[in-house]
Amino acid sequence: MGGYSSEYKISLKSGNVVHKYLDTEKYESYRIHILKDKWAYVDDSGNEYPINRGNFSVALKSETLKFDCVFNSIHGTPGEDGLMQAYFSLLGIPQTSCDYYQAALTFNKRDLLSVLKPYGIKSAASYYLNLGDEINSDEIIKKVGLPCFVKANKAGSSFGISKVYEKDKLIAAIENAYNEDDEIIIEAFLDGTEVSVGVIKYKGETKVLPITEIITENDFFDYEAKYQGKSKEITPARITEVQEKTVTEIAKRAYDILKMTGYSRSEFIFVGEEPYMLEMNSTPGLTEQSILPQQAGVAGISLAQLFESAIEEALKQNP
Repeated sequence: MGGYSSEYKISLKSGNVVHKYLDTEKYESYRIHILKDKWAYVDDSGNEYPINRGNFSVALKSETLKFDCVFNSIHGTPGEDGLMQAYFSLLGIPQTSCDYYQAALTFNKRDLLSVLKPYGIKSAASYYLNLGDEINSDEIIKKVGLPCFVKANKAGSSFGISKVYEKDKLIAAIENAYNEDDEIIIEAFLDGTEVSVGVIKYKGETKVLPITEIITENDFFDYEAKYQGKSKEITPARITEVQEKTVTEIAKRAYDILKMTGYSRSEFIFVGEEPYMLEMNSTPGLTEQSILPQQAGVAGISLAQLFESAIEEALKQNP
Protein backbone atom coordinates (compact mmCIF):
# COMPACT_ATOMS: atom_id res chain seq x y z
CA MET A 1 0.00 0.00 0.00
CA GLY A 2 1.09 3.61 -0.53
CA GLY A 3 2.95 4.47 -3.71
CA TYR A 4 4.78 7.46 -5.10
CA SER A 5 1.88 9.44 -6.60
CA SER A 6 -0.80 11.83 -5.33
CA GLU A 7 -2.99 8.77 -4.72
CA TYR A 8 -0.86 7.32 -1.91
CA LYS A 9 -3.26 8.32 0.91
CA ILE A 10 -6.17 6.59 -0.83
CA SER A 11 -3.98 3.51 -1.33
CA LEU A 12 -3.15 3.41 2.39
CA LYS A 13 -6.89 3.35 3.11
CA SER A 14 -7.42 0.54 0.58
CA GLY A 15 -4.56 -1.49 2.05
CA ASN A 16 -5.88 -1.12 5.58
CA VAL A 17 -9.31 -2.37 4.46
CA VAL A 18 -7.73 -5.45 2.85
CA HIS A 19 -5.75 -6.08 6.06
CA LYS A 20 -8.94 -5.69 8.13
CA TYR A 21 -11.12 -8.09 6.11
CA LEU A 22 -8.72 -10.90 5.20
CA ASP A 23 -9.65 -14.12 7.01
CA THR A 24 -7.11 -14.42 9.83
CA GLU A 25 -7.72 -18.17 10.07
CA LYS A 26 -6.44 -18.58 6.51
CA TYR A 27 -3.90 -15.79 6.12
CA GLU A 28 -1.22 -13.98 8.08
CA SER A 29 -1.25 -10.50 6.56
CA TYR A 30 1.38 -7.79 6.91
CA ARG A 31 1.00 -4.14 5.96
CA ILE A 32 3.87 -3.06 3.72
CA HIS A 33 4.21 0.68 3.03
CA ILE A 34 5.86 1.40 -0.32
CA LEU A 35 6.69 5.11 -0.19
CA LYS A 36 9.25 7.35 -1.90
CA ASP A 37 11.38 7.65 1.22
CA LYS A 38 11.00 4.11 2.59
CA TRP A 39 9.74 0.57 2.07
CA ALA A 40 8.69 -0.80 5.45
CA TYR A 41 6.54 -3.36 7.23
CA VAL A 42 4.31 -1.49 9.70
CA ASP A 43 2.99 -3.62 12.56
CA ASP A 44 -0.25 -3.03 14.46
CA SER A 45 1.58 -0.87 17.04
CA GLY A 46 3.00 1.39 14.34
CA ASN A 47 6.55 0.01 14.57
CA GLU A 48 8.40 -0.02 11.25
CA TYR A 49 10.80 -2.65 9.90
CA PRO A 50 12.65 -1.93 6.63
CA ILE A 51 12.13 -4.13 3.57
CA ASN A 52 15.12 -5.84 2.01
CA ARG A 53 14.53 -4.84 -1.61
CA GLY A 54 16.87 -7.58 -2.85
CA ASN A 55 14.33 -10.31 -2.02
CA PHE A 56 11.35 -8.44 -0.51
CA SER A 57 11.90 -9.84 2.98
CA VAL A 58 11.76 -8.29 6.46
CA ALA A 59 14.26 -8.97 9.24
CA LEU A 60 12.50 -9.16 12.62
CA LYS A 61 14.25 -9.81 15.91
CA SER A 62 13.32 -13.48 15.96
CA GLU A 63 12.90 -14.35 12.26
CA THR A 64 13.11 -13.18 8.66
CA LEU A 65 9.69 -12.74 7.04
CA LYS A 66 9.28 -13.98 3.49
CA PHE A 67 5.95 -13.75 1.70
CA ASP A 68 3.88 -16.32 -0.21
CA CYS A 69 1.81 -13.69 -2.06
CA VAL A 70 1.57 -9.92 -2.40
CA PHE A 71 -1.84 -8.24 -2.32
CA ASN A 72 -1.30 -5.14 -4.45
CA SER A 73 -3.40 -2.17 -3.28
CA ILE A 74 -1.17 0.60 -4.64
CA HIS A 75 -3.00 3.12 -6.86
CA GLY A 76 -0.72 4.96 -9.28
CA THR A 77 3.02 4.44 -9.61
CA PRO A 78 4.78 2.08 -8.86
CA GLY A 79 1.92 -0.35 -8.16
CA GLU A 80 -0.46 0.34 -11.05
CA ASP A 81 1.97 1.12 -13.89
CA GLY A 82 3.83 -2.20 -14.07
CA LEU A 83 6.94 -1.43 -12.02
CA MET A 84 6.02 -3.48 -8.94
CA GLN A 85 4.53 -6.22 -11.12
CA ALA A 86 7.83 -6.60 -12.99
CA TYR A 87 9.78 -6.54 -9.71
CA PHE A 88 7.67 -9.32 -8.18
CA SER A 89 7.84 -11.29 -11.43
CA LEU A 90 11.64 -11.20 -11.26
CA LEU A 91 11.53 -12.34 -7.62
CA GLY A 92 8.99 -15.08 -8.40
CA ILE A 93 6.47 -13.80 -5.84
CA PRO A 94 2.79 -14.09 -6.86
CA GLN A 95 0.82 -10.83 -6.74
CA THR A 96 -2.87 -10.11 -7.10
CA SER A 97 -3.03 -7.52 -9.89
CA CYS A 98 -2.49 -7.98 -13.63
CA ASP A 99 0.92 -8.59 -15.21
CA TYR A 100 3.45 -5.80 -15.80
CA TYR A 101 2.64 -5.20 -19.49
CA GLN A 102 -1.11 -4.96 -18.88
CA ALA A 103 -0.52 -2.64 -15.93
CA ALA A 104 1.69 -0.31 -17.97
CA LEU A 105 -0.75 -0.30 -20.88
CA THR A 106 -3.93 0.36 -18.88
CA PHE A 107 -2.17 3.06 -16.84
CA ASN A 108 -1.50 4.96 -20.08
CA LYS A 109 -4.91 6.24 -21.20
CA ARG A 110 -3.72 7.16 -24.71
CA ASP A 111 -2.11 3.79 -25.39
CA LEU A 112 -4.99 1.81 -23.89
CA LEU A 113 -7.64 3.48 -26.05
CA SER A 114 -5.44 3.18 -29.16
CA VAL A 115 -4.96 -0.57 -28.62
CA LEU A 116 -8.70 -1.19 -28.10
CA LYS A 117 -9.90 0.99 -31.01
CA PRO A 118 -9.30 -1.66 -33.75
CA TYR A 119 -11.56 -4.01 -31.77
CA GLY A 120 -14.50 -1.63 -32.14
CA ILE A 121 -14.30 -0.17 -28.63
CA LYS A 122 -15.15 3.50 -29.04
CA SER A 123 -13.63 6.50 -27.27
CA ALA A 124 -14.01 10.29 -27.47
CA ALA A 125 -12.21 12.39 -30.08
CA SER A 126 -8.85 13.30 -28.57
CA TYR A 127 -5.70 15.41 -28.93
CA TYR A 128 -2.32 14.48 -27.45
CA LEU A 129 0.41 16.73 -25.99
CA ASN A 130 3.81 15.95 -24.50
CA LEU A 131 5.71 18.35 -22.25
CA GLY A 132 7.61 20.80 -24.47
CA ASP A 133 5.21 20.50 -27.44
CA GLU A 134 3.93 23.70 -29.01
CA ILE A 135 0.37 24.40 -27.82
CA ASN A 136 -1.97 25.48 -30.60
CA SER A 137 -5.29 26.26 -28.90
CA ASP A 138 -7.16 26.73 -32.18
CA GLU A 139 -5.99 23.35 -33.48
CA ILE A 140 -6.95 21.62 -30.22
CA ILE A 141 -10.45 23.15 -30.19
CA LYS A 142 -10.95 22.31 -33.86
CA LYS A 143 -10.24 18.64 -33.03
CA VAL A 144 -12.17 18.21 -29.76
CA GLY A 145 -14.48 21.22 -29.46
CA LEU A 146 -15.66 22.97 -26.30
CA PRO A 147 -16.23 22.10 -23.58
CA CYS A 148 -13.42 19.56 -23.41
CA PHE A 149 -11.50 17.64 -20.77
CA VAL A 150 -7.77 18.11 -20.22
CA LYS A 151 -6.26 15.11 -18.42
CA ALA A 152 -2.91 13.92 -17.20
CA ASN A 153 -2.33 10.80 -19.30
CA LYS A 154 -0.89 8.64 -16.51
CA ALA A 155 -2.67 9.61 -13.30
CA GLY A 156 -5.68 8.44 -11.34
CA SER A 157 -8.33 9.71 -8.92
CA SER A 158 -8.94 12.67 -11.26
CA PHE A 159 -5.66 14.35 -10.35
CA GLY A 160 -4.59 16.77 -13.09
CA ILE A 161 -8.01 16.90 -14.82
CA SER A 162 -9.98 20.01 -15.80
CA LYS A 163 -13.15 20.67 -17.76
CA VAL A 164 -12.57 23.63 -20.07
CA TYR A 165 -15.41 25.77 -21.43
CA GLU A 166 -13.49 28.71 -22.87
CA LYS A 167 -10.45 28.94 -25.12
CA ASP A 168 -8.60 31.32 -22.78
CA LYS A 169 -8.77 28.75 -19.92
CA LEU A 170 -7.12 25.99 -21.98
CA ILE A 171 -3.47 26.89 -21.25
CA ALA A 172 -4.04 26.95 -17.46
CA ALA A 173 -5.72 23.54 -17.65
CA ILE A 174 -2.79 22.11 -19.62
CA GLU A 175 -0.32 23.50 -17.06
CA ASN A 176 -2.37 21.93 -14.26
CA ALA A 177 -2.24 18.54 -16.02
CA TYR A 178 1.54 18.84 -16.46
CA ASN A 179 1.84 19.04 -12.66
CA GLU A 180 0.87 15.34 -12.62
CA ASP A 181 2.40 13.97 -15.82
CA ASP A 182 4.55 14.93 -18.81
CA GLU A 183 1.89 13.56 -21.20
CA ILE A 184 -1.60 14.93 -21.70
CA ILE A 185 -4.78 13.73 -23.36
CA ILE A 186 -7.43 16.30 -24.29
CA GLU A 187 -10.84 14.77 -25.00
CA ALA A 188 -14.14 15.93 -26.42
CA PHE A 189 -16.95 16.27 -23.89
CA LEU A 190 -19.47 13.44 -24.17
CA ASP A 191 -22.93 14.28 -22.88
CA GLY A 192 -24.50 11.15 -21.44
CA THR A 193 -24.80 8.74 -18.53
CA GLU A 194 -21.47 7.78 -16.93
CA VAL A 195 -21.07 4.23 -15.66
CA SER A 196 -18.34 2.20 -14.01
CA VAL A 197 -17.98 -1.51 -14.83
CA GLY A 198 -16.00 -3.89 -12.63
CA VAL A 199 -14.56 -7.04 -14.17
CA ILE A 200 -12.75 -9.55 -11.99
CA LYS A 201 -11.42 -13.08 -12.01
CA TYR A 202 -13.58 -14.88 -9.43
CA LYS A 203 -13.31 -18.58 -8.71
CA GLY A 204 -11.53 -19.10 -12.01
CA GLU A 205 -14.09 -17.27 -14.16
CA THR A 206 -14.13 -13.79 -15.70
CA LYS A 207 -17.04 -12.08 -13.94
CA VAL A 208 -18.64 -8.72 -14.80
CA LEU A 209 -20.03 -7.15 -11.63
CA PRO A 210 -23.27 -5.13 -11.41
CA ILE A 211 -22.83 -1.78 -13.16
CA THR A 212 -22.61 1.50 -11.23
CA GLU A 213 -24.12 4.77 -12.45
CA ILE A 214 -22.17 7.88 -11.49
CA ILE A 215 -24.07 11.07 -10.66
CA THR A 216 -21.94 13.97 -9.47
CA GLU A 217 -22.91 17.23 -7.77
CA ASN A 218 -19.81 18.77 -9.32
CA ASP A 219 -19.15 19.58 -12.95
CA PHE A 220 -17.63 16.13 -13.46
CA PHE A 221 -16.52 13.10 -11.41
CA ASP A 222 -13.49 14.82 -9.87
CA TYR A 223 -11.49 14.08 -6.69
CA GLU A 224 -14.02 15.86 -4.46
CA ALA A 225 -16.90 13.92 -6.04
CA LYS A 226 -15.04 10.61 -5.71
CA TYR A 227 -13.78 10.92 -2.15
CA GLN A 228 -15.58 13.76 -0.37
CA GLY A 229 -19.22 12.81 -0.82
CA LYS A 230 -20.03 15.04 -3.79
CA SER A 231 -21.43 12.23 -5.89
CA LYS A 232 -24.07 9.53 -5.87
CA GLU A 233 -23.18 6.03 -7.03
CA ILE A 234 -26.17 3.90 -7.96
CA THR A 235 -25.70 0.14 -8.28
CA PRO A 236 -27.22 -1.37 -10.34
CA ALA A 237 -27.23 1.52 -12.81
CA ARG A 238 -30.50 2.91 -14.15
CA ILE A 239 -29.79 2.08 -17.78
CA THR A 240 -31.71 0.24 -20.48
CA GLU A 241 -31.36 -3.49 -21.05
CA VAL A 242 -29.64 -2.76 -24.37
CA GLN A 243 -27.14 -0.42 -22.67
CA GLU A 244 -26.47 -2.93 -19.90
CA LYS A 245 -25.92 -5.79 -22.35
CA THR A 246 -23.67 -3.70 -24.63
CA VAL A 247 -21.41 -2.24 -21.92
CA THR A 248 -21.15 -5.60 -20.12
CA GLU A 249 -20.02 -7.27 -23.33
CA ILE A 250 -17.53 -4.51 -24.16
CA ALA A 251 -16.00 -4.40 -20.66
CA LYS A 252 -15.53 -8.18 -20.68
CA ARG A 253 -14.15 -8.10 -24.23
CA ALA A 254 -11.60 -5.43 -23.28
CA TYR A 255 -10.54 -7.49 -20.24
CA ASP A 256 -10.10 -10.60 -22.39
CA ILE A 257 -8.40 -8.81 -25.32
CA LEU A 258 -5.79 -7.41 -22.95
CA LYS A 259 -5.37 -10.80 -21.19
CA MET A 260 -6.10 -9.13 -17.87
CA THR A 261 -6.01 -10.86 -14.50
CA GLY A 262 -7.03 -9.57 -11.08
CA TYR A 263 -9.45 -6.67 -10.78
CA SER A 264 -10.31 -4.05 -13.37
CA ARG A 265 -12.77 -1.17 -13.29
CA SER A 266 -13.56 0.56 -16.57
CA GLU A 267 -15.34 3.90 -17.01
CA PHE A 268 -17.74 4.57 -19.88
CA ILE A 269 -20.10 7.33 -21.01
CA PHE A 270 -23.17 6.45 -23.05
CA VAL A 271 -23.95 8.46 -26.15
CA GLY A 272 -27.43 7.11 -26.84
CA GLU A 273 -27.12 3.33 -26.55
CA GLU A 274 -23.40 3.35 -27.40
CA PRO A 275 -20.77 3.20 -24.62
CA TYR A 276 -17.54 5.19 -25.08
CA MET A 277 -14.61 4.07 -22.95
CA LEU A 278 -12.75 6.66 -20.87
CA GLU A 279 -10.19 4.49 -19.07
CA MET A 280 -9.48 1.22 -17.28
CA ASN A 281 -8.11 0.97 -13.74
CA SER A 282 -6.16 -2.16 -12.85
CA THR A 283 -5.87 -1.39 -9.12
CA PRO A 284 -9.20 0.26 -8.24
CA GLY A 285 -10.09 1.62 -4.81
CA LEU A 286 -10.81 -1.07 -2.21
CA THR A 287 -12.26 0.87 0.73
CA GLU A 288 -15.73 0.02 1.99
CA GLN A 289 -17.06 3.05 0.05
CA SER A 290 -15.18 2.33 -3.19
CA ILE A 291 -17.08 1.39 -6.33
CA LEU A 292 -15.70 -2.12 -6.94
CA PRO A 293 -16.46 -3.35 -3.38
CA GLN A 294 -19.96 -1.81 -3.70
CA GLN A 295 -20.49 -3.75 -6.93
CA ALA A 296 -19.21 -6.96 -5.36
CA GLY A 297 -21.62 -6.48 -2.46
CA VAL A 298 -24.59 -6.17 -4.83
CA ALA A 299 -23.38 -9.39 -6.52
CA GLY A 300 -23.42 -11.13 -3.12
CA ILE A 301 -19.63 -11.18 -2.74
CA SER A 302 -18.35 -10.00 0.65
CA LEU A 303 -15.09 -8.08 1.03
CA ALA A 304 -13.48 -11.14 2.64
CA GLN A 305 -14.56 -13.29 -0.34
CA LEU A 306 -13.45 -10.63 -2.85
CA PHE A 307 -9.97 -10.36 -1.33
CA GLU A 308 -9.57 -14.11 -0.79
CA SER A 309 -10.45 -14.80 -4.43
CA ALA A 310 -7.74 -12.38 -5.60
CA ILE A 311 -5.12 -14.19 -3.51
CA GLU A 312 -6.23 -17.65 -4.65
CA GLU A 313 -6.17 -16.56 -8.31
CA ALA A 314 -2.65 -15.14 -7.86
CA LEU A 315 -1.42 -18.36 -6.27
CA LYS A 316 -2.92 -20.38 -9.16
CA GLN A 317 -1.13 -18.19 -11.72
CA ASN A 318 2.20 -18.59 -9.88
CA PRO A 319 2.01 -21.85 -7.89
